[in-house]
Amino acid sequence: MTNVRPNLPLITPDWPAPDNVFAAMTTRVGGVSVVPYDSLNMGYATADDRANVAQNERLVAASLNVETSAIRWVYQVHGADVHHAEALPLNEPLGATTIQGDAIVSHTPGLVCGIKVADCMPVLFAANDGSAVGVAHAGWRGLSGGVLERTVAQMRCKAENIVAWLGPCIGPNAFEVGEDVRQAFVDYDAAAEKFFAPRAEQGKFLCDMFGLALLRLNSIGVTQIAVSGRCTVSEPEFFYSHRRDKVTGRMAAFVSIKA
Repeated sequence: MTNVRPNLPLITPDWPAPDNVFAAMTTRVGGVSVVPYDSLNMGYATADDRANVAQNERLVAASLNVETSAIRWVYQVHGADVHHAEALPLNEPLGATTIQGDAIVSHTPGLVCGIKVADCMPVLFAANDGSAVGVAHAGWRGLSGGVLERTVAQMRCKAENIVAWLGPCIGPNAFEVGEDVRQAFVDYDAAAEKFFAPRAEQGKFLCDMFGLALLRLNSIGVTQIAVSGRCTVSEPEFFYSHRRDKVTGRMAAFVSIKA
């Protein structure tokens, strides 16, 4: 699962995962969807033509060198529920997933864990010995609700033996939030305060999702963390962004233990 088609530019995480772990993330480039979903839209929940989304999924699976049936998805709801890939149904027909959740873990070679994003942070996990992997969809609600901690717990290995990758998301210069978001994090850990920069307008802040994710992971012992640092809002040629465009597509991030 290492050969990526040159005409489908996937992002390969720069992280110290073991050799038997494969990971990748799509951009918006290389698919068949038309404006405003151009072009590699992976989101069936959008108003895009489902046939186009299905074809995009087939293109991505071919680039990953896996069958679409090997990919496991959940219906994301900005929560913190974690599912085991082994217990999720086959990915057939495409786009039929109804099981709600925001993270998937796997201990089985060949099963591909996938999540979809368009400003929320994709977080990938791998055990240092290659025995477990996981992926989480971390918007501010899921992040404050503990989706990262719960994903780590379900990997069934020591936190200090896990490596993580924080993928592209809405960046700290673009993510304006209100007092409710700040309070959700500060109430849990006062150290989160430094990741909210006050704006001129009272009650508004710029939120650093990368910093918050690092704080939450460090607090449970995950310290081997690579950060992409890329902002989905500021790179419209590569990334979908709900905050920027409102009506838009979805990228997808994947991790698996190689078969």
